[in-house]
Amino acid sequence: MLVLKDIIKDYVTGDTTVRALDEVTLAFRKNEFVSILGHSGCGKTTMLNIIGGLDRYTSGVMSINGISTEKYSDSDWDTYRNHSIGFVFQSYNLIPHQSVLSNVELALTLSGVSAAERRRRAEEVLRKVGLGDQIHKKPNQMSGGQMQRVAIARALINDPEILLADEPTGALDTETSIQIMDILKEISHDKLIIMVTHNPEIAEKYSDRIIRLKDGRVTGDTNPFSISDEEKEIEEINKKEEEEPSSKKARKKRRPSMSFFTALSLSLNNLLTKKTRTFMTSFAGSIGIIGIALILSLSNGINAYIGRVQKDTLSSYPIMLQKEEVDMAGVILSIMGNQSDKKDRELDKIYVSTVTYDLMQTMINPDMNSNNLKKFKEYIQNNKEKFDQFAELIRYGYDVDINAYIKDTENNYVKADIADLYANMAGGMGVDQNQASSMTSSVGMGNYSVWEEMIPGDESSGELVHEMIKEQYEIVSGRWPEDKSEIMLVVTPDNEISDMTLYSLGLVSYDDMLATMLAAMRGEQVDVSAKDVTYEYDDLIGIKYKLIPTSAYYVPDGNGGWTDVSKLEDKTKLNGI
Repeated sequence: MLVLKDIIKDYVTGDTTVRALDEVTLAFRKNEFVSILGHSGCGKTTMLNIIGGLDRYTSGVMSINGISTEKYSDSDWDTYRNHSIGFVFQSYNLIPHQSVLSNVELALTLSGVSAAERRRRAEEVLRKVGLGDQIHKKPNQMSGGQMQRVAIARALINDPEILLADEPTGALDTETSIQIMDILKEISHDKLIIMVTHNPEIAEKYSDRIIRLKDGRVTGDTNPFSISDEEKEIEEINKKEEEEPSSKKARKKRRPSMSFFTALSLSLNNLLTKKTRTFMTSFAGSIGIIGIALILSLSNGINAYIGRVQKDTLSSYPIMLQKEEVDMAGVILSIMGNQSDKKDRELDKIYVSTVTYDLMQTMINPDMNSNNLKKFKEYIQNNKEKFDQFAELIRYGYDVDINAYIKDTENNYVKADIADLYANMAGGMGVDQNQASSMTSSVGMGNYSVWEEMIPGDESSGELVHEMIKEQYEIVSGRWPEDKSEIMLVVTPDNEISDMTLYSLGLVSYDDMLATMLAAMRGEQVDVSAKDVTYEYDDLIGIKYKLIPTSAYYVPDGNGGWTDVSKLEDKTKLNGI
């Protein structure tokens, strides 16, 4: 049973407020045919929407079977619309690509009823409205009256307590209108039917009660429902529910629900029905998805490429800070000629600059810049999290030479490095040994070494080589080091090594290397046939070196003193170290 008390409905648009219903108070019986009459804009459809739960009232109280809807949640309203209300519209609102049976079953589908039960109940209600033999037709194959019957069957399928009809005969001819009204009249024997219409003749002929509205107010009621009758009917409802508690429990628990597979089936059916639309939508969506995927792929690929280039570059040429560094700007200025004191010269004569003298002075006695590496190391260790964001690895090195010796092709011990070669080359040109060492250091030659410490891995896991090295280099023969005493030989992508590396491997003699370098400096013709020499992997794997700590260079001379054997031309004394 439905009761409206002092219902007000306002529509607010900007600063304007329009009152559609103004303190409407009505009570409806459990089963009767009620027609609502009034001119357009009087609030008929608004009241129908509020009763159907499609719209919310501004103030007042609407009660259903004695229970107020003031505190109804969205879920409660869904349950109310799905199980207590049936809707019949003037425009039918049928799904054109679904059959008559499917259109009627839809309400039960939303209620989670099984397929077999849906079909049984849909066929039963279609027979009731006279369409039992047309269940497989589509709406566009039916007349207006038949489609309205389908709409009525759909409204009745859930066995609602209230049937709301908004101009159900507005689009039908007279004969068909009579057929529809006869069906509604028969249904009103068991249910409450509230119909909105502009036709007073139909209302007078079929309705048990006519309510007239004007400007949102009730102006007439041919068969009002008294408060005493209302209370008596509520008591009857409560008594029936007490006698049949299972029906009350079932009514309270009914909730709109749909299984995942049912929803999937409906969606698939809809997609297959509109094949062209589905194809166009899928095609357009695919273009969008593919475009986004390509953009993301390119973005990720470019970012990954930039990251690899940065890692490869910085691993080959890392940022290095040394305790002392040569002022290369001074060397460059010496070559170009120092211009600092020449700005105010008058250009009336020719001047001479001492470029040769300045250059040699810079090379022999270079300006050195000093860095406080101890403080910087402490700063890094105290701000480790900041550096870890940008640095793959931070490594500390110490000024300790790698004194590795090897026997060359003439069975002489040579230091497996080329720094001495540069110094001896300068000595061969008549430069003092100390000055030669200073010259080679000033231009970076003294820092050149074929030896480089391999970036260590995670010692806790026993990895000797850092993963970054394994990512950037490929083993062409042999294996990764398994002991700290092992050495790896790095070759170019074309499997080449320099003649300097050959010298450090003991495959070229000290004398031959020095002679070649000096001959090149003098512009003499030299034999370059060594370029055609090749080596097998096994020729280079297994070469052994003699590593000598700096302190071991000093040996007793037999006279109570010490001799630095590294300075002796006869390197055979290294055998004893």
